[in-house]
Amino acid sequence: MAIALSKLLISAMAVFMLVSASFATSEVPFMVVHKKATLNRLKSGAERVSVSYDIYNQGSSTAYDVTLTDNSWDKATFEVVNGNTSKSWERLDAGGILSHSFELEAKVKGVFYGAPAVVTFRIPTKPALQEAYSTPLLPLDILADKPPTKILDVAKRLLAKYGSLVSVISMVVLFIYLVATPKSNVSKASSKKKR
Repeated sequence: MAIALSKLLISAMAVFMLVSASFATSEVPFMVVHKKATLNRLKSGAERVSVSYDIYNQGSSTAYDVTLTDNSWDKATFEVVNGNTSKSWERLDAGGILSHSFELEAKVKGVFYGAPAVVTFRIPTKPALQEAYSTPLLPLDILADKPPTKILDVAKRLLAKYGSLVSVISMVVLFIYLVATPKSNVSKASSKKKR
């Protein structure tokens, strides 16, 4: 009974490996789409959202008529400042990378939850368009009043702002200290040798 069960498991594993190998050798593109957004606060108080996409073809064949569309940016909440929310390319070769970015200006204060972008592409062996979805965004807290809550954040900000000034002043003070201190240890050592 145990021998029959082990033979069944071995044959099932062999069938599984053959099926997975046939899928692995099939000539299809495999799209990985990474969506990233960063907030930039301007001195005027406005906030801009920089959105970038990286489209990777991890498959073994070329994708044609590649189109990126992101309709998750509501026109009542955001205004496109630079670029477009959609982009098309003629092809994406196997192992290739495409990038696209645009910039938005926020109009409304609040938390924004972005939906994944949609990438459509064509495979020569299939008549229907194929779809791939990007990674979703983490919630964006737009135009939020963000006081520094951690002392480490304040220290980093001060170090970034005044770090070079502090290092230059400390080097000058150290130089003056070294020049101005008496060389009493040197004179004591030379007087001991004379005896």
